[in-house]
Amino acid sequence: MANRVQIPTNNSSLIAMIADEDTIVGFLLAGVGNVDIRRKTNYLIVDSKTTVKQIEDAFKEFTSREDIAIVLISQFVANMIRFLVDSYNKPVPAILEIPSKDHPYDPTHDSVLSRVKYLFSNESVASDRR
Repeated sequence: MANRVQIPTNNSSLIAMIADEDTIVGFLLAGVGNVDIRRKTNYLIVDSKTTVKQIEDAFKEFTSREDIAIVLISQFVANMIRFLVDSYNKPVPAILEIPSKDHPYDPTHDSVLSRVKYLFSNESVASDRR
């Protein structure tokens, strides 16, 4: 228990989103959107004009903000910045890859799922040794 990582808690944590317009609009209609006093939003709408640099910057911003607990990112967008998503290893904010209307979910590209599979395969190997 002494080596457990303390996860910071905040009463007003946000969900950030990086996805296509339809996905973002759905979450905004559900009440997930936020604009702070500096006119910063908690989402990035990705379309054909969005550059990879803009996506990278939004991902870095969202993962460094104290008020964000979860970053939802469409899997097709995550594939554009796969090196950043795969190298991210902090517990908060959690990164979750989601499907979009035009791009179905592919579990072989999901970094969180691959980490879970890796952990369970190591645990099952370790439990067999006992």
